[in-house]
Amino acid sequence: MIQEVNNYVHFHGAPSKGKILMVASSPAVSEQTGWPIGFWAAELTHPLRVFQEAGYEVVLASTQGGALQMDTYSDPTDPSGYSANDVITLGYMQQAWFQDLLKQTPKLIEVNPDEFVAIFLVGGQGPMYTFRGNTELEKLFVSFYESGKPSAAVCHSTTLLLDAKKSDGALLVNGKTWTGFADAEEDFADQAVGMKIQPYRIESEARKINNTHFKVAAPFSAYAIQDGNLITGQQQNSGAAAAQLVVELLEKNV
Repeated sequence: MIQEVNNYVHFHGAPSKGKILMVASSPAVSEQTGWPIGFWAAELTHPLRVFQEAGYEVVLASTQGGALQMDTYSDPTDPSGYSANDVITLGYMQQAWFQDLLKQTPKLIEVNPDEFVAIFLVGGQGPMYTFRGNTELEKLFVSFYESGKPSAAVCHSTTLLLDAKKSDGALLVNGKTWTGFADAEEDFADQAVGMKIQPYRIESEARKINNTHFKVAAPFSAYAIQDGNLITGQQQNSGAAAAQLVVELLEKNV
């Protein structure tokens, strides 16, 4: 069954229902721009809020472990003002426990999938370099997927799905409908900064894959898709929508 959603609902006062693993990119440097890159703040904080309000605990891991780097334009306090209206991230940034969360994350190899009910890949500019071709992360994500657990990715973290294969050797996205950062959104970003930002484009690469349906909505709209237990969100405004689909799927499986 394929389900699409363009909004989300807050949940309050629920008891702990289990742990959700969120995975972010470790710090990297863009070969295109020379910028220090990592995760996009809203793609962590907005889903985190949905999970916490629904009663789930969250563990944040990263590709290499250790401290994380927030993409500059995603920081609501950045002088550019690009994300100045992201009051959810701003609120989290004022919490000491959240700052501590970003200072020390476990490595993927330190994660036991059996302890978690779902996995959620955080997007940003870093995943284009640290997720693509990361066999360790591919194996972890597929282990969740093949166990029937909600397996979600948003924005540029969906680059993992270009190569991730199931245990039978078939691409995980074979026969699936999914989404990720759109070419039209890449055009907007490139024009905004006056240069090509990404080394490749997810939508362009996805459309080269046979027997898969890569679908996008209007640029920068809150858009997420559920196809079975695979859940994907289009970009930074879609994290909460994708997280809500994760929560709804978990509730159905109770």
